[in-house]
Amino acid sequence: MTQGGKMASEDAEILCKLETLKEIRSKMLQLEKVKARLKQDVETTEQENVCLKEYREEMDMLLQEKMAHVEELRLIHADINLMETTIKQAEVERNRSLEAAKRMYEEVCPLKDHVDQLRASIGLEKLPSLEEEDERITPQYFEKQKAEWATDQTDPPIPESLAAAAAAAQELQVARQKGDTGRGFRQQPPPMKACLSCHQQIHRNAPICPLCKAKSRSRNPKKPKRKPDD
Repeated sequence: MTQGGKMASEDAEILCKLETLKEIRSKMLQLEKVKARLKQDVETTEQENVCLKEYREEMDMLLQEKMAHVEELRLIHADINLMETTIKQAEVERNRSLEAAKRMYEEVCPLKDHVDQLRASIGLEKLPSLEEEDERITPQYFEKQKAEWATDQTDPPIPESLAAAAAAAQELQVARQKGDTGRGFRQQPPPMKACLSCHQQIHRNAPICPLCKAKSRSRNPKKPKRKPDD
């Protein structure tokens, strides 16, 4: 090989190495970028995994709190039923006592008049009137009490929010019991709607969600206008 041919061969080899170095440099830059993206994605994955664990723990706490509220509302509803029964029993006893007192009054009045006549026949003074002995014992007392108590027979309205919440808790309790004992029986479900805050099914007429305590809002709230930068 001549000297010129040898130099040409060496130049070609050098050029080939330079091209190889150029490709290596390009691939190294690409490799570093991919490795950086890989590390970033792994880091993001770990961070999101930690966040997910915290979110799940918070969700568990919220579910426990929800069930505690449901149980509390069920107990309140049971207390309301017990108090209604107690009030009705007390009203029966009161009215029975009033009727007995009225009968005794109707029996006492003629008997006292007769005693007063006998006392007057021998010059004795009349006995003190029943009203003098007890100012409550008058004919008007029985009529007034009867009229006033008649208005008490109508039960006072329960606030709508409490009534709806208690009804929802009661329906949930009944559904659970039927789910355990009579799964083959299907009952017509009450009118429900989804709470826009916790997305749980609540009674359609409930102004406040008995589970998350959020006020009911419109199903089609006005959406805020988006900014141009968005």
